[in-house]
Amino acid sequence: MPGNWINAKQVDIYMTSRKSNNTQVLSSVKAGISERSGRAIEQGKRQDPRHKVRHWRTRKDPLQEAWQAELTPMLKQSPSLQAITLLEYLQGQHPGQYPDKLLRTLQRRIKQWRALEGSDKDVIFRQTHEPARQGLSDFTLLKGVTITIAGSELKHLLYHFRLAFSHWSYMKVVLGGESYTALAEGLSEALTRLGGSPLEHRTDSLSAAFKNLSRDDKKDMTQRYDALCQHYNMTATRNNLGVSHENGSVESSHGHLKRRIEQALLLRDSHDFASVKAYQAFIEGVVKQHNQRNAKEVDIERLSLQALPQHHCVDYTEVVARVSTSSTIEVRRITYSVPSRLISETLRIRLYHDRLSCYLGGTHVITLDRTYSQGNVRACQIDYRHVIHSLIRKPQAFRYSRLRQDILPGDAYQEIWQYADNTLPPREACKFIVGLLYLAATEDCEQALAEGVLAAIKAAKPLSLTQWQARFMTQASRPEAPRVVQHNLACYNVLLKELNHA
Repeated sequence: MPGNWINAKQVDIYMTSRKSNNTQVLSSVKAGISERSGRAIEQGKRQDPRHKVRHWRTRKDPLQEAWQAELTPMLKQSPSLQAITLLEYLQGQHPGQYPDKLLRTLQRRIKQWRALEGSDKDVIFRQTHEPARQGLSDFTLLKGVTITIAGSELKHLLYHFRLAFSHWSYMKVVLGGESYTALAEGLSEALTRLGGSPLEHRTDSLSAAFKNLSRDDKKDMTQRYDALCQHYNMTATRNNLGVSHENGSVESSHGHLKRRIEQALLLRDSHDFASVKAYQAFIEGVVKQHNQRNAKEVDIERLSLQALPQHHCVDYTEVVARVSTSSTIEVRRITYSVPSRLISETLRIRLYHDRLSCYLGGTHVITLDRTYSQGNVRACQIDYRHVIHSLIRKPQAFRYSRLRQDILPGDAYQEIWQYADNTLPPREACKFIVGLLYLAATEDCEQALAEGVLAAIKAAKPLSLTQWQARFMTQASRPEAPRVVQHNLACYNVLLKELNHA
């Protein structure tokens, strides 16, 4: 063996043998070293080659000339400079001297410089969470996942409430944006399911909760959000703007729950749901499985939660709208139809994220599904059932009505109208489509009627409203035949005699 060189494997063999109570002589023989070297290893005079620190370079530093003279001063002035930027600078100043393959070397050098001489970095202080102290709210989006309702894409967010200690969660499907109504309704439902409220409610800088004009939480809070937190006896707090890790107890959980949802969708083998209600039930099932994994912690936290108030909080926005002579109201730049009997009345409307609950005085009169406009396009939601009893008396008003396209319920009736308009005289086309809508409304046969008419159109059969009335109109809906009373013919003879005498 040349010189006194001992490799790491020999050291391991020697020490393993000594730990087995073998003598120095036998252990040295097994390791292939001298007895003297064995004693040196035990006395710490022979260092393990793996622990030996090399303090010299094995090749010339390719950045030696430029590092201290040019690059270090540039990094001190602008620490965020990237390696590719500095390499391109060197290539411009010293053509042919610094090839592209030095990029990785420069990246390692800059990383080391920032660690040794760069500025201090932000420190994240891990928090100890106490039971019932903090609950957190946030909104999140299922990125890369398209949910459909009866085949139509659903644009939505997920409201997420989570307890910091036990990780109990609640998720709600939200239509529209991050509104106060969505926040209040989601939070109220979460606390009701939980059975109590924490001492503190934390969000990021939601515009639904904060005006974002002041750093003072209390002064910057919206009046409605302040009232909401007071109702549940919670102190409202928020993380600093742009510092998402301060809301990390809910932010980090987004990913876990969304992965669970994606996996559950894969098992379900379909992203389509019959209704938003069915989709919400699916989400709640996934979240319930998540909560069951933390059942012990949840039971501990529930014991410390504050009791809920006796009455439900106001989790809606109230607006007032007058019903126009077109039997419509306008709410948040969206036009909705209402039953024509409400024309000229003033309605108080409780605006939720997914519905409008309309009241005349203190009496509930109708609930409408809420619609959201896309971009700057004003949207309409017209239910033909609200106006058809008036339209059937003047069917020609249909042709040039501003709401004509919105009155037709779906693509099937749009197609029927186009065909009728192209094949029938104008007056007959209007009578036909309005008659179909009246039949669909009074006999509750909208889908079956549309399917039948489209099948007749494809078979090139003539359009006849009477045919469809005979098929779908029930006996109770048919108008009674006029009763004709036949007089005695002898009466006419008497009448003629009287006329002749006159």
